[in-house]
Amino acid sequence: MSEFTLADLEEIVRTRAEASPEESWTAKLVAGGQRKAAKKFGEEAVEAVIAAIAEDRENLIEETADVLFHLLVVLKIADVPLSEVMDELSRRTGQSGLEEKAGRPS
Repeated sequence: MSEFTLADLEEIVRTRAEASPEESWTAKLVAGGQRKAAKKFGEEAVEAVIAAIAEDRENLIEETADVLFHLLVVLKIADVPLSEVMDELSRRTGQSGLEEKAGRPS
């Protein structure tokens, strides 16, 4: 069995976004627009932070899965392919985090 990847999840989000909002949570989020999707993404991120602070490993895993899913929905609505995010991460790996942050425009 092959390993499940973020690219696999991106494809699932793409497929489900094309379904009827009555049949798919993803389609319902997409139909609700970026505000609704981004709000849900933010809620999930906060829940992941709370789980991390509480050192609740199981909940952190579950909430992180929710964060990744909702992030990909936000990217889908914005028409930003995961490959572009991965390219940016790859670009950043050639330098330390401190160097990368210092090089950002203020």
